[in-house]
Amino acid sequence: MAKVKGAIVVDIERCKGCAVCVPACPTNVIQLSQNVNSKGYHYAYMENPDACTGCINCAIVCPDGVITVYRKKKVNQ
Repeated sequence: MAKVKGAIVVDIERCKGCAVCVPACPTNVIQLSQNVNSKGYHYAYMENPDACTGCINCAIVCPDGVITVYRKKKVNQ
């Protein structure tokens, strides 16, 4: 049976660091960076990328729509 591997891409320059996506992630993949973007906001990033399932919860709750989620089937061998 194929499992789903997910990944997110955050538009760092548009992210305001509201952190709404952090608790929305059921696998604790997303955290806020210690670094800041050009506007001075701590932006979201994938802290634990191997745990991402591509559930899209983060993209749904993001008020600015800066998160894109990708899903890929992983075939067990």
